Formats: sequence, structure tokens, C-alpha cells
Amino acid sequence: MSERANGARRGSARLPSIPRGETVAIFDGYQEAQDAVARLARAEFPVKELSILGSDLRSVEQVTGVMSYGRAALAGALSGLWVGLFFGLLFVLLSPSTTTPLFIGSAALIGAGFGLFFNIAVFSVTRRRRGYTSVMQVVATTYTIVVSPELANRARNLLDGTEHPAAGPGA
Repeated sequence: MSERANGARRGSARLPSIPRGETVAIFDGYQEAQDAVARLARAEFPVKELSILGSDLRSVEQVTGVMSYGRAALAGALSGLWVGLFFGLLFVLLSPSTTTPLFIGSAALIGAGFGLFFNIAVFSVTRRRRGYTSVMQVVATTYTIVVSPELANRARNLLDGTEHPAAGPGA
């Protein structure tokens, strides 16, 4: 028991925390923040010291289309196909002498059939409440690049172009 406790202490990951430091730049989009970090990396800045913080998180649901019986059937059949294929392959691994590729195909088709009928049944019950398809994302309204105070001025100078990338620290 003491070995596990010592091993767990040595290999345990740090708990997540909000990085501290000075703000180097603030961007409206994540891609802009990534581009700024890439510019700093090309200038041989120690990017391991940087963090990108997203603030004011928002849930964004992008509507992608109208849900129909056909779309529900297709989605159910595809997900059931994967489940059937998984169980068919699992059965082959557990009992390789009694199975053939025909068995794997049959398991995949049975899974597709179950998925199709299950998804149609669920859609029939819920279609009045949710008759559309969508993709949900969590996005931030601003992205802040933070770095330790001793590196903050160099990072700002590299980003605004007042320091040449080849100049390096202390130039």
C-alpha cells in the first residue's frame, strides 16, 4: 500500500489552475491568439511560458438542418452499424474458430437495423420538441495571452514589431 501511495504522489498530474502572469495581448478570436503564439515561437520565444486564456464563455448552438424521418433513420443506422461491427469483431476475438467474415457482416447489419428502428422511435416521440439538427460549441468572447512578468515586455515587443526576432533576449 505504501508503494502505491508513493507512486501515485510521484506520477500525479498537477491540478488545473488559472495561469498567473501579465497580459501580453488580447484577441477577439482564438485563431488570432494562436497566430500570435506562432509568431512568438518563430522568434524563438520560450512558448512553454505562455498561456491562452478564454474569457466569458458562451454556448453556441449552430442549427445545421431540419430533422426528418429519413435523416433520423440514416443516423440511427450508421451508429448501429458501428456498434454491430464492434460487437462482431469482439466476438471474433473471443471465439475465432467459430466465426467468419460473414458473421461480422451480419452483426453489423443487425446493429444497423436496431439503430435505425430505435432512432426512428425516439424521433417519433421527440419530433415536436426538437425538429432540427445542430452542433453545440463552447466559445470564448476574448482570448488573452498571459506570460510571466519577466518575459512580458519581450513578448509584447516581439508581437508589436519593436524587437526584431533575431535580437533575442537582452538585446
